[in-house]
Amino acid sequence: MPEEELHSIRIHLDRLLAERDMTLTELSEKVGITVVNLSVLKNGRAKAIRFSTLSRICEVLGCQPGDLITHDGEGRA
Repeated sequence: MPEEELHSIRIHLDRLLAERDMTLTELSEKVGITVVNLSVLKNGRAKAIRFSTLSRICEVLGCQPGDLITHDGEGRA
């Protein structure tokens, strides 16, 4: 099994959804990507995100990319 890539990027989709009283399914429908792909992003398992997807998520949630993604500088052990 390949070693998981370490990174210190954190995704705050849960918090943003809770603040907007929105479900992952609702966001999926509004953004136009699958619930599975959003779940991968939400759980920090995504290896990349397209700028077009990031832009659409930010439009729907009324946020900035920095509200959704942060760097904590600690790395994942």
